[in-house]
Amino acid sequence: MGKKTIKSEVDVVLIGAGIMSATLGTLINELNPEINIEIIERLDVVAAESSDAWNNAGTGHSALCELNYTPQQPDGSVKIDKAIQIAEQYEVSKQFWSYLVEHDIIKNPQEFIRQVPHMSAVFGEKDVEFLKTRFETMSKSTLFKGMEYTEDPALLTEWVPLMMHDRDPAEAIAATKMDIGTDVNFGTLTRDLIENLDKKSNIRLSLNQEVKDIDREEDGRWEVEVKDTETGQKRKIKAKFVFIGAGGHSLLLLEKSGIPEAKGYGGFPVGGQWLRCTNDEIIAQHHAKVYGKASVGAPPMSVPHLDTRYIDGKQALLFGPYAGFSTKFLKKGSYFDLPASIKLSNIRPMLSAGLDNLPLTKYLITEVMKKPKDKLDSLKQFMPTAKLEDWAIEKAGQRVQVIKKDEKHGGILEFGTEVVSSADGSIAALLGASPGASTSVAIMVELLKKCFPERAASDEYKKKLRQIIPTWGQSLNENESLCEETRKRTHSILQLN
Repeated sequence: MGKKTIKSEVDVVLIGAGIMSATLGTLINELNPEINIEIIERLDVVAAESSDAWNNAGTGHSALCELNYTPQQPDGSVKIDKAIQIAEQYEVSKQFWSYLVEHDIIKNPQEFIRQVPHMSAVFGEKDVEFLKTRFETMSKSTLFKGMEYTEDPALLTEWVPLMMHDRDPAEAIAATKMDIGTDVNFGTLTRDLIENLDKKSNIRLSLNQEVKDIDREEDGRWEVEVKDTETGQKRKIKAKFVFIGAGGHSLLLLEKSGIPEAKGYGGFPVGGQWLRCTNDEIIAQHHAKVYGKASVGAPPMSVPHLDTRYIDGKQALLFGPYAGFSTKFLKKGSYFDLPASIKLSNIRPMLSAGLDNLPLTKYLITEVMKKPKDKLDSLKQFMPTAKLEDWAIEKAGQRVQVIKKDEKHGGILEFGTEVVSSADGSIAALLGASPGASTSVAIMVELLKKCFPERAASDEYKKKLRQIIPTWGQSLNENESLCEETRKRTHSILQLN
């Protein structure tokens, strides 16, 4: 005789114990502390997939250095709209984190965030001209005030000595720098937030629980079927609202819900590796996040960067990531993830996107075939003196890029983060990758507005939201004094100096 299925009811189910669910759960609890929440995670620990320090860029994406957010136009100009949007959203994240520090939800901010200069570096006359135009354009915006630009080898040697040692003096090289950049360990932040939530009597954290199905009930609620990965015990949880924040696995779970809004979406998985420096003397010589330009055909998350990180309280130095292809949607996923995601409703968009992105497929295959020596050659553009014995290969996380139905092309590959929700707002999923974690707060506040419209419209809600995010609804880019005041306050609270 089989085990009896256990049934329970809650207000909210959050699927996936990563930075997205941790952020949404914390916001809901601060804005509506009476709401019952269950957080479901299929692994035995939280923040073990995309939110883990080794599995994501950890830059604190604020568009200060990421060149893929500022594309060059056919006329040579540089478009910065997306950079402004991301920078605005990151300031929202810093305000939220400051609130958590002030209210003792986060004890020591330096355990998850530190100030590290953000730099862009390019090589060759054509890209130098692009970076100069980018700098001139961005310098006019309030959010990027204080950005420095140089082509001077002597100043570059001060900024990044490791990159300039033994470099050909005839090589054209330029860089920008903003000292207010940050390094964020989203794994540590996620664990802090979920640990705080788990202490609440109205919130339950359930580990080793895999979601098997999501069905709509006649009364409008959702029934989430889960299975204990250790005991095999099955449970059914009824909830008024379900959020799917399961990283690359979100697409598969969204498809199980059967909502029409999910039709036409597909996923393109991209894996990766880092080169991790193992020489402490070399690590100590570099203190910056230096982003370059992506290779032709490369996905944006594969933009090469020589990256100072702080992991487990220790300074680290990474280079990469090197992209790769796998049919898994998660690092600890199944090779059947991609085939399982293909449905009648999305097969045409996926085939169309695949045909339109053959250079990307070729690039990924080439990356997979690269040997350690080939990876070292890529690093040498940033660090001419690099030696293979000082670096080790570290497996990075798995990303799933969004494929959307498109009337003109059949399907297009999107590089970004997207929220897909039902018409009534009772279920929502976060798809895509970068800049995801860094902009999670702004994304989750907008999700609450869409999924809980009556609550979000109340004066009490708006008042509390402005306590958490004082500038919510205002543009820092259009108000220089407010931007300076906000940054001064948050940097002081977060101990960024």
